[in-house]
Amino acid sequence: MINQNLQSRGITVLRVVVGIIFFMHGWQKLTAFHLAGVTGMLGGMGVPLPNIAAPVLITAELIGGALLIIGLFTRWAALLNAFDMLVAILLVHLKNGFFNPKGVELPLALLAATICLALAGPGAAAVDAIMKRRPA
Repeated sequence: MINQNLQSRGITVLRVVVGIIFFMHGWQKLTAFHLAGVTGMLGGMGVPLPNIAAPVLITAELIGGALLIIGLFTRWAALLNAFDMLVAILLVHLKNGFFNPKGVELPLALLAATICLALAGPGAAAVDAIMKRRPA
């Protein structure tokens, strides 16, 4: 049987790496594509209300990714990013088949990872864990 400490460390690796991926995608949208570019991209893909969806998407990926990296509000950040991936799969990637660069392959893996984190929690070395141990 796998040691619980090893499981917790494995979840930590998953949380940090997935957090980096989301954070970097949000950072790219914010700094390289900018709000207007993301709004136009979403509108071109048929995403409803792109003027609202673009800042929500950027915020979810950037802030949600940062929260995952440090392990703060991990379950909520994971659920937020899971919803992001579900919407991306349904509205954008599903019609493009399975394989990258436009298929569901990466968004599906990220959806599974975020669901895992939402269910399992932050793992070791997380602000959530430190806050939980601290007496009120």
